[in-house]
Amino acid sequence: MEKVLYHYKAKVVEVYDGDTCTIDIDLGLHTWIKGEKVRLNRINAPELKGTERTKGLKSRDYLRSLILDKEIFIETIKDKKEKYGRYLGEIWLEDDKGNFVNVNDVLVKNGFAKYQKY
Repeated sequence: MEKVLYHYKAKVVEVYDGDTCTIDIDLGLHTWIKGEKVRLNRINAPELKGTERTKGLKSRDYLRSLILDKEIFIETIKDKKEKYGRYLGEIWLEDDKGNFVNVNDVLVKNGFAKYQKY
């Protein structure tokens, strides 16, 4: 089955944990979707509850430092939601040199999440 990717400009308005955030999506032509929850695709970050809490808080805070209140690009696959009603997405952030960096991969590279298949 072919994957269909969608790309949108968006602004991150909240970071819940190391792999979930809330964004406002710019659909173009002055049309926005506000308050959409997104689960970062392909990765899993420590939880905010239980034995993982300390690592979970560090992961959340690191993700906040990267994307909170910033303009990003979100890439979704088939615009499909997962079992908790969140879109699965890849978050792309433009660096100061004009290159795009995949935030999902940055979290793993820096030890704040692990790759996981769903």
